Amino acid sequence: MDSGSLFGQGISFPPRLGANGRFAWSSGPDNIREAITVILSTQPNERVMLPAFGGKLRSYLFEPNTVATRQSIQEEIGNALKLWEPRITVQSVTVVADSSDPRAAVASIQYQLVASQTVEQLNLTVQLSG
Repeated sequence: MDSGSLFGQGISFPPRLGANGRFAWSSGPDNIREAITVILSTQPNERVMLPAFGGKLRSYLFEPNTVATRQSIQEEIGNALKLWEPRITVQSVTVVADSSDPRAAVASIQYQLVASQTVEQLNLTVQLSG
């Protein structure tokens, strides 16, 4: 069984053209990683037919980089992924201040792929006001 049928596939994110001049596709764990990024970078009400979809992370743009803000981001990530990505089980989410940028936080998401039980990790930066 190939990873596309096990984990799913879709147009790559960000969208790009492949060597054949057509949209590139992603499959397997890469497709799931890209889906997580899409979920967390989408604001609610951006999708007309699915207004509740998203992770609200851009709403933290003007929030201070405090422990309370980072805790709120951590909870938002866990809730959004639990709701919108059934192919994973979130094992942990940690959000810490970015040591190289006082206006950013780094979220580390550890998750298990439901189909294979493989543990993966994704790190992403959330911009804050400082």
